[in-house]
Amino acid sequence: METVLVDRKDGYAIITLNDPDRRNVFTLDMSARVSDALDELEADESMNAVIITGAGKGFCSGGHLDELLANPGHDGLRKVYAGFIRMAESRLATIAAVNGAAVGAGMNAVLCCDLVVAAESAKFDSRFLQIGIGPGGGHTWRLRNKTDLQTVKAMVLFSEVLDGARAAEVGLAWQCVPNDQLLATAERLAAKAASAPRELLMRTKDTIERTETISTGDQAVDNELDTQVWSMGEPAFNDMVANLKARMAKK
Repeated sequence: METVLVDRKDGYAIITLNDPDRRNVFTLDMSARVSDALDELEADESMNAVIITGAGKGFCSGGHLDELLANPGHDGLRKVYAGFIRMAESRLATIAAVNGAAVGAGMNAVLCCDLVVAAESAKFDSRFLQIGIGPGGGHTWRLRNKTDLQTVKAMVLFSEVLDGARAAEVGLAWQCVPNDQLLATAERLAAKAASAPRELLMRTKDTIERTETISTGDQAVDNELDTQVWSMGEPAFNDMVANLKARMAKK
């Protein structure tokens, strides 16, 4: 059985974690396959966006405990989390379409995506402390960047589990939708990203990522200048201006 499925659409792709009998446990094999899939999609100039979802009733039940125990130490744990980190490093626009439980390290796949769409059946469960292990893979930092400090503490320290609606309320998810509308909603969003010029989309994502280190207005302006100057010399902008002027001349 292929543990990772890739379905290419018009400008975007759907990556499905495909081990439904085990609620899509994130094994080292699955990690490597996700990384390979992202490498291939990023090399394909027709691709702008990626949706990541899970097969069956679960999104991802987390890391494989036997593999976790077999890879101790700093280097071993970095190996376990490599697939999630690869998602976070992608220059494509990424969407997590959360169709069921995202548990423990499985939440990292959610946190590593740019945008999260939750089904009503979604469950967000940090669970690290409940199984006697500290959070890993940048879990707390990524969760803090998507939500707020109290939400992080509620989920990690107090074992609060959020459903899709609550996740949307606290900012962990962009929106919560009925189960049967999840993939269609994610695809609609992916298609919007797919409509943008690819290089512009990637450069703009880089610009947004750099805002984490910005503390002044001058730095904010400087951060955007290179991409904006470059984009003004590209066909997409110049064609838009020419078309706008042509329409105004006809009035």
